[in-house]
Amino acid sequence: MKPKSQFSLLAERRFAPFFWVQFFGALNDNVFKTALITILTYDALNWTTMKVGLLNNLIPGLFILPFVLFSASAGQIADKVEKGNLARAVKLLEIFIMGVAAFGWFTHNLWLLIAAVAGMGLHSTLFGPMKYAYLPQHLKTDELVGGNGIVEMGTFVGILLGQIIGAMLVVHQPWGIHLVAAGTIGLAVLGAAVSWKIPFSPAPVPDLKINWNPFTETVRNIRFSSQNRTVFLSVLGNSWFWFYGAIVLAQFPQYAKDYLHGDNSVFVLLLAVFSVGVGIGSLLCERLSGHKVEIGLVPFGSIGLSLFGMDLYFSSLRYHQAELVGLVQFVQVSGSWHLLADIALIGIFGGFYIVPLFALIQTRCDKKYVSRTIAGMNILNALFMVVAALTAMVLINLGLNIPQLFLVTACLNALVAVYIFSVVPEFLMRFLVWLLIHTIHRVRGIDIDRIPETGAAVLVCNHVSYLDALVIAACSPRPIRFVMDHRIFNIPLISWLFKTCKAIPIATAKENQWVMEHAFVDIARALHEGELVCIFPEGQLTQHGEMNHFKNGVQKIIERSPVPVIPMALRGLWGSIYSRSAENPFSRAFRRGLFSRLELIVGDPVSSALANPELLYEKVRALRGDIK
Repeated sequence: MKPKSQFSLLAERRFAPFFWVQFFGALNDNVFKTALITILTYDALNWTTMKVGLLNNLIPGLFILPFVLFSASAGQIADKVEKGNLARAVKLLEIFIMGVAAFGWFTHNLWLLIAAVAGMGLHSTLFGPMKYAYLPQHLKTDELVGGNGIVEMGTFVGILLGQIIGAMLVVHQPWGIHLVAAGTIGLAVLGAAVSWKIPFSPAPVPDLKINWNPFTETVRNIRFSSQNRTVFLSVLGNSWFWFYGAIVLAQFPQYAKDYLHGDNSVFVLLLAVFSVGVGIGSLLCERLSGHKVEIGLVPFGSIGLSLFGMDLYFSSLRYHQAELVGLVQFVQVSGSWHLLADIALIGIFGGFYIVPLFALIQTRCDKKYVSRTIAGMNILNALFMVVAALTAMVLINLGLNIPQLFLVTACLNALVAVYIFSVVPEFLMRFLVWLLIHTIHRVRGIDIDRIPETGAAVLVCNHVSYLDALVIAACSPRPIRFVMDHRIFNIPLISWLFKTCKAIPIATAKENQWVMEHAFVDIARALHEGELVCIFPEGQLTQHGEMNHFKNGVQKIIERSPVPVIPMALRGLWGSIYSRSAENPFSRAFRRGLFSRLELIVGDPVSSALANPELLYEKVRALRGDIK
């Protein structure tokens, strides 16, 4: 059955109300903040005698401050309270905050408006942990990437529209502040109305005793997250993206003015191109990942962030324009489209980077700690953004110009990527698998949803080529422990690859009794811990295209660990250069074309009580059919 488009979620109650609530929240945040910053920039004397530069840095800082102070408490609340009720409470708080802001607008009371900025920061802090913990409760695993992609797209579109609307409304004379006041209250009311449609979402830990000390709770959350190395480094990778984005986006106003010699419309264009790029990248993740959590896209995204960040530096050097230009004149200047392409591609690859990380955290994190893990991540995000601002200030004071700052940030991103992918090689391995399967072959998975989302199982499959394990790994929604011949496992140079994949080497009793016994112990341990284990019961690659009889290794496994056995069949690899076909290897290399089709068909699980080599052979043979 063909997977549904991710956009079909927008027609379903389990997703649509939640999406619009978070969209209106992001939109309202930015309408209000941008309107306030704009009025202080262009009409400061009517509001305050303070320096505008100080206020323009104070306002974003006050918005971020609640993330640092209250995220730990917000994460606990999201795990303790039913999420529909929590969303409605947060939206009612938003209406109150926008009411305070409206009073500030009408009375020209700047401090009320600044208090409202901090209030909206608190509103976003409370909603954040619920936002990402809600999705895994209502979406299937194969919908998570698409759902996260739509949410990220909606967030960045909301930010972009909010900034444009806020800047346009507030300067409208003579009703600018009235329009902003009424508009922000209206958006808050609209979000609250939609929140009543959010379906029941039970709290994972309703009896949780809340620790109101933000410092001790933050430390506890981070310590707990660090126990799962992959999740913790994904959290750090997420925060690093906000570091990268904070540095780049913070330079856009001055970059547009001093280097591109453009007016405010050019700045808005840069922001729009970046935001649309992130939206496109986020939406493309579902198609590129094959409707599963594909962390191989994370290195792909990171490579793009570095390459196009570096290219933005070089394209900036080639841009020459001395006179002030508007949007229309800017796009006619030589080199402008190159700059815009770089910014768009940074956004697109940012989407490739961030969406799988969110999905990974949601699926690999302990279900009882999802909200608190997200809360801890929000704190780290805020801290990374503060460090980004300080880093940019230091580098500029050292004499770097903005294009050079882009270059340094891109190089730092490459170093961070090398570190993360070296300590968690799973990211890099998934990228190599994804790259192979999406460049040389087109792989189609049939009934992949028969592979359980959780719990232990033994996968059995026919053995056609040296690519078999890679194809299966590329199609599986979960990591798999492959059982492989110990001689291949120990091949120099590529043995690190098999160790990284946590493959289990095995030998026959005649070859090495100790290796064989150790392999069965490792398999039993993996199944006990709820992992998937894949074995090729033929014991060797087919040399004639037909299946060899299954050996009794799988029988020994399920006798020790009675778990379901899932038959699978590979089709389309026989005759390729990776198989043992006797034909000329050069003709085999091109016989099926550069982008040949492969299929992995998954059968119904067989209980351990019924599974035996003969039955499993017949099931795999039936799944494969006549296509080799």
